[in-house]
Amino acid sequence: MIRLVEIRKTFGGHEVLRGVSKTFGEGKVTCVIGPSGSGKSTLLRCINLLEKPTSGEIFIEGERAYYEVERGAIRYHSESRITTVRRKLGMVFQDFALFPHLTAIENVTEGLVYGLGRGRQEAVAVATRVLARVGLAERAAYYPDQLSGGQKQRVAIARSLAMTPKAILFDEPTSALDPELVGEVLDVMKDLSREGITMIIATHEMKFAREIADEVIFVDHGVIVEEGPPAFVLESPQHERTRNFLRRVMR
Repeated sequence: MIRLVEIRKTFGGHEVLRGVSKTFGEGKVTCVIGPSGSGKSTLLRCINLLEKPTSGEIFIEGERAYYEVERGAIRYHSESRITTVRRKLGMVFQDFALFPHLTAIENVTEGLVYGLGRGRQEAVAVATRVLARVGLAERAAYYPDQLSGGQKQRVAIARSLAMTPKAILFDEPTSALDPELVGEVLDVMKDLSREGITMIIATHEMKFAREIADEVIFVDHGVIVEEGPPAFVLESPQHERTRNFLRRVMR
């Protein structure tokens, strides 16, 4: 589904990603774990070009995405071609990124109408369906400030689902939630995993990663230190850096 080849990202003089190569399989759930500042969010943001890689290559569904690399230099595709590729990827942010002046259903329909050119009536029908799918049919007319944090995040998930992406990227989707609200968001994500949606999830929820992931990758200082099935990485890590991290977060 997605293949990264030697992705590097530098901010100023600081190299956040240091040559990450990774293939994410279609229909698979990959949980990306690691300490704060390890490069997890930057990795996701490079996949959908919210951050432009300093070097390296990105392939989506077997095709080179966003740019060509010629003699070591990056030459970007046209904006329309980039937009076409981006539409294959949904993104759920830790801070929800909802429009505060729009209701839940309007937050979902905006992308359908202005991004995909759907008619308003069709967009409302799709939005109604996906809001019901995440358990928010009765909250469709509520504004974000009338919703709990967990409900806001479920609206954000519905917004991504409405665009029928090939994969959804989750950037620490529960980190901004009160502990008692985390479960309702994770339950929705578990349902999506059972439906075979390709998901890449940066998360600090180790129990969730163990339950849902086909693969876990541990990132530290911009490199993939360890990767494999959850039982391998979370229960029998081979690298000392992984063991130290898990000792701190799984106390």
